[in-house]
Amino acid sequence: MSTNLSKREIVLNIYGKTGFPQKEIVTTVQMTLDVIQKALADGRNVELRNFGVLEVQKRKARIGRNPNKPKDVVVIPERTVVKFKSGRILKQLLKKIDLSSL
Repeated sequence: MSTNLSKREIVLNIYGKTGFPQKEIVTTVQMTLDVIQKALADGRNVELRNFGVLEVQKRKARIGRNPNKPKDVVVIPERTVVKFKSGRILKQLLKKIDLSSL
């Protein structure tokens, strides 16, 4: 399996397919990510059809344990997290991955 996909690779991929100036692509990609980030920070879910949904969820406070000191009880406070649910087309593509390559 290859390494993680970076924002730079996304820009270069779009540049290779469109020929648009890289500076404009960088700006557009960053603006897109900023809009998604702002929506999530405002508590809104982000739905990208056939790709997936980024859902804002609240995790309840709970009691945890320090693995190095199992007798110590640690209170994990309530917090907000983002959960990703893949869309239909992405699910189909993921089924085709050779699990032995991961």
